[in-house]
Amino acid sequence: MTLSIYNTLTRQKEPFKTIENNKVLMYCCGITVYDYCHLGHARTCMIWDVVRNYLQWCGYDVTYIQNFTDIDDKIINRAQKDNLPIKLITKQFIKAYFKDMERLNIKKADAYPRATHTLNGIKNLVSKLKQKGYVYESGGDVYYSVRHFKDYGKLSGRKLENLQVGASGRVDVEEFETAKKDPCDFAVWKSAKPGEPSWESPWGKGRPGWHIECSAMVLEHLGETIDLHVGGSDLIFPHHENEIAQSEAATGKPLARYWMHNGMVKVEGEKMSKSLRNFITIRDLLDKIHPMAMRLFILQAHYRKPVDFTDEALKAATNSWHSLKEGLLFGYQYGSELGFSTSKSSSTLKQRFQEVVDDDFNFAGGLAILFQIAKELRRASNVLVHQGNTDTSPKVLEEKWKTLVELAQVLGLEVDLHEDQKELNNRLSDKEIKDFIEQRKRARQSKDYVEGDCIRDKLKEHGIILVDQPEGVTNWYRS
Repeated sequence: MTLSIYNTLTRQKEPFKTIENNKVLMYCCGITVYDYCHLGHARTCMIWDVVRNYLQWCGYDVTYIQNFTDIDDKIINRAQKDNLPIKLITKQFIKAYFKDMERLNIKKADAYPRATHTLNGIKNLVSKLKQKGYVYESGGDVYYSVRHFKDYGKLSGRKLENLQVGASGRVDVEEFETAKKDPCDFAVWKSAKPGEPSWESPWGKGRPGWHIECSAMVLEHLGETIDLHVGGSDLIFPHHENEIAQSEAATGKPLARYWMHNGMVKVEGEKMSKSLRNFITIRDLLDKIHPMAMRLFILQAHYRKPVDFTDEALKAATNSWHSLKEGLLFGYQYGSELGFSTSKSSSTLKQRFQEVVDDDFNFAGGLAILFQIAKELRRASNVLVHQGNTDTSPKVLEEKWKTLVELAQVLGLEVDLHEDQKELNNRLSDKEIKDFIEQRKRARQSKDYVEGDCIRDKLKEHGIILVDQPEGVTNWYRS
């Protein structure tokens, strides 16, 4: 099956064909570094990290770029509020970003260009647009004339006459209203204001507008046309729409072959916002839930659909991670006993996984295959515990386990052997469990049912479930 993806630009699924054979140029619109990353950032960064992983697993050579916006009204306001230099603000939150991503097992991009490191490219791009008549100066600012770009609105499907001024939330509408020739025009260069950082330019001292940054960074790091341009669906308009207008007006070429966007995040059914007091940062959530459980939760929904963070959903994801983790640990627990050494992963199972995921990155469908493998390994584990052997050949078990580990790594789901070995070391041994069962049996024979129930509950706390059978036989298994 050929990989097909939903292209926001054409509003349909299309076969994935790269510009250069087996190579992918991929750009993700990153974060504005004025605060700690929240759940929306977690989903965006995780989804495109897994897409990159999957493409690499399929044999593509992927160049993945993700930017930082490090000069912006929001950053300036935060610096003024905290009475700190802007460089300290951006340094603090870039450092926090990498720490959060590491905890989520999100691999680093190949480069993280910043707006302030791309100023020459930004100014060159604005100059080129001015030469072609797409931008104009007004009061020290430089604006893009959207009506000069005939295809404006092709990504979002919006009509110029229906557009809302200030849709990005990053401009003071009244301030720019009198300076622009058209209310829909947007700034590509903003004139210097007292107390704000600024740089020299052909149009006077100032700083770049938000949209021009990404156009310049794509051009500088990946070229005039790339394969994949990705980000959250809230960026479709105006950010990505304006990127297209700028880049394609300057180069005369498509900015990207495919545009992909992930769905938004809700918290208990409400849009996440500070005003609703449901604004949750990644670091706060990871104090309550295992990072791999959070990955599972995000990947269990299709990337284009919205997700709702609820306590019940996160508890379910935690239980799912425990189940998957048991399968991932199988080879480390029983591999030497079963003679694991040479078998390869199962090509049949990997083919099934690829066929499912190739349908617009259906990671949720791929996870179902992982859970099925994990379930089979957990069943084999219980048989080994109770019977000392298994009717499934070690070679088959090894193939399944290696497949599970490989496919889980594609999705960024990995066990921490140091952490999990501690857990294994603290688990009750088979002998200890059998001793407890004998104690419970004697207590029940003496009609001390309270003591018997206490032993059952204690074992349950350790993840041991007892199953009483006829004639006084008690079986057990690890939950």
